[in-house]
Amino acid sequence: MASAAAFDALARWLDGLQALKGASPNTIDAYRRDVSDFLGFLAGHLGGPVGIAGLKALTARDMRAFLAHERARDVGTRSLARKLSALKGFVGWLAEREGFDATAVLSIQAPKFKKPLPRPIAPDATKELLARVEIQSEEPWVAARDLAVVTLLYGCGLRISEALGLNGRDAPLADALTILGKGGKERRVPVIPAAKRAVDAYLALCPHPKSPEEPLFRGVRGGPLNPRLVQKVMEQARMQLGLPPSATPHALRHSFATHLLSAGGDLRAIQELLGHASLSTTQAYTAVDTVRLMEVYNAAHPRAKD
Repeated sequence: MASAAAFDALARWLDGLQALKGASPNTIDAYRRDVSDFLGFLAGHLGGPVGIAGLKALTARDMRAFLAHERARDVGTRSLARKLSALKGFVGWLAEREGFDATAVLSIQAPKFKKPLPRPIAPDATKELLARVEIQSEEPWVAARDLAVVTLLYGCGLRISEALGLNGRDAPLADALTILGKGGKERRVPVIPAAKRAVDAYLALCPHPKSPEEPLFRGVRGGPLNPRLVQKVMEQARMQLGLPPSATPHALRHSFATHLLSAGGDLRAIQELLGHASLSTTQAYTAVDTVRLMEVYNAAHPRAKD
């Protein structure tokens, strides 16, 4: 266990992340778990509760012992890198306030991991997938609802949480939507005519009255639509078409970005449309486009197999 002072410091650091940097609730929860796990490890590693003084005295050996402990628990490289990022953030913040040297913690290198490339769906397969989603339900308004949601994901590059976060006040859809994304960041997203038509068709059939404060997309009983239902209908549709398991609702967002880039879209503009904080995140789609280009080249070029 850790001392009350250590947990109080953790709470103040997390409050600052949320208030000053707009960290999302999911990020706050993950960082709280990461640092709490570390404090618990230190109690066993050092033989007693750890307070502020113990955090000031951390050594590189302590940090390496923690990383080895986590690897022994089969914690993945990506999760380990996130944990180390949380610990560095917390200890660095504490060092500024307590006036101690945190080099032993801050100098530890994060384990290397290769981010997987986004896995978009081919344009023709995307069209077939959307058409197949529409016929999964025998209830006309549910079918129209499902099509409206996936059309927004693909046509506007929305995350599923962003699409399901729309309220009645957002309809009928304007030419652009203001979307509240990760970390409370707002962005403006153009709405294509197909998305407008799909949402209008859904609203015309939906048996639940539209209210400005209620979710735009409703479940059968009138409550908010569960994202799992969208995932399920996508799963049914992609299995019928023989598409891989990677053809998920989030893959439609990847497809939006990749297809725009393939059509000559500007990388900076795509970054803004997706709401990525860093251009490096969006640049992953250039690698996808290059991979696809080489596949076409190898399949079609007369000298590719010489």
